[in-house]
Amino acid sequence: MTHGPATADLAVLGLGVMGANLARNLHSHDHTVAVHNRNPEVLEAFIDKHGDPRFIACPTPALLVATLKRPRVIVLMVTAGRAVDAVLEGLIPLLEPGDIVVDGGNSHFPDTERRVAQLADRKLRFVGMGVSGGEEGALLGPSMMPGGDASAWEILQPLLEPAAAVADTGPCIAWCGSGGAGHFVKMVHNGIEYGDMQLIAEVWTLMVRGMELAPAAVRGVFEQWNAGRLRSFLIEITAGIVAAADPAGGGLLVDQILDVAGQKGTGRWTAIDAIEGGIPLSTVVAAVEARALSALPELRRRTADAITAPPGSRITGLQLDDLERALYASKIMSYTQGFALLRARSMERGYGTDLAEVARIWKAGCIIRAEFLDRVHDAFHTDPDLPLLTLDPGFASEVSDALSSWRRVTSAAISAGIPIPALSSSLAYLDTLRTARGSAALIQAQRDWFGAHTYRRVDDPQTPIHTDWGQLEQL
Repeated sequence: MTHGPATADLAVLGLGVMGANLARNLHSHDHTVAVHNRNPEVLEAFIDKHGDPRFIACPTPALLVATLKRPRVIVLMVTAGRAVDAVLEGLIPLLEPGDIVVDGGNSHFPDTERRVAQLADRKLRFVGMGVSGGEEGALLGPSMMPGGDASAWEILQPLLEPAAAVADTGPCIAWCGSGGAGHFVKMVHNGIEYGDMQLIAEVWTLMVRGMELAPAAVRGVFEQWNAGRLRSFLIEITAGIVAAADPAGGGLLVDQILDVAGQKGTGRWTAIDAIEGGIPLSTVVAAVEARALSALPELRRRTADAITAPPGSRITGLQLDDLERALYASKIMSYTQGFALLRARSMERGYGTDLAEVARIWKAGCIIRAEFLDRVHDAFHTDPDLPLLTLDPGFASEVSDALSSWRRVTSAAISAGIPIPALSSSLAYLDTLRTARGSAALIQAQRDWFGAHTYRRVDDPQTPIHTDWGQLEQL
């Protein structure tokens, strides 16, 4: 291990899989990278495997700081939460005004906003940066979503941009805004990811359980879809999963996987923030709840035993084109909701997030990368004030064309007893948007009856009114 004068361009602190791969990525673009890990054995193993004069191993944070050119740039790749605060507590006394700390973990955006303010009090610059693409993306080029102290971007851009994934529209990195914007954008990305995965899983279930397609046929469907408007990383890997043989024996590997989906919390954070802001996010919420229900296998078994019902019949009369249209239309609803959340919260919090740029930097490197994002980028680039993605003329036309198929799919699934919470929630969201007068009038009347919460009349929408409902004449 070596260390010397201030020659490192930037540092990576934390050499887990993501941190190690990001350090290697940055190094591969001619940067001298200082590296540190709290476990010295991890640091030694990294240097033993990847040792090079442009990797500077630093056994202590003090040596890490000492080896960096000014203003210092330190990228934290540690577990979100208390670990980030613990690292900052040790780093802050070692830094000088103008130095930059980048949190590249999956931190919750309120924590990032707190840290931006905390470091600003010390004249230090803090940046929360979402990094998407998994371990392969970190090594070969992730989508990166930085936000926080805007004065840091001029220094960070030439360091980080070469390491980002590259789409046909350029590097998949852009400044996402002030405060916690970077981690907020990443959080919403992950929420949309939950929605995408749930929608794909539901359509797969309909093919397998409802239409009884053979594994090779299912694989063929996903391969065909990946050559069209649904082309995406998630559709691509699904095609590689659905017919994969179990290496431990006969049959499909996917059939031997426990039917319990994990989650690390970012989808739940997205749903909570939307609910707190009064912003509809039904597709993502349905996906989060589906994962929560999947985590209750014993209760599901007991419920199935307790509530008997005739077995669902095989789905007939449904075409694969119907499934494709329903999946695509539901995807539009999910992104409509996600980008509506991005817009509303960015405005409320003063982030200044550019929605077209967000769609652009998700085109490569990240988990939800898809051909579809070209259309999303174009929609918000053409009309930056577009209130809902589904109001873009192109998307609106495609949704209209999909409605009949979408209804056939949801009706068939319900009749067969196959749960499709995300597909059906997406359709309900659209139907509610299309309903000029729905059920809210009765709810307002109920609220006024039991709580004197008042209501407003159609012929006088500005005046709150309370009525003694029990005294009204009945027609």
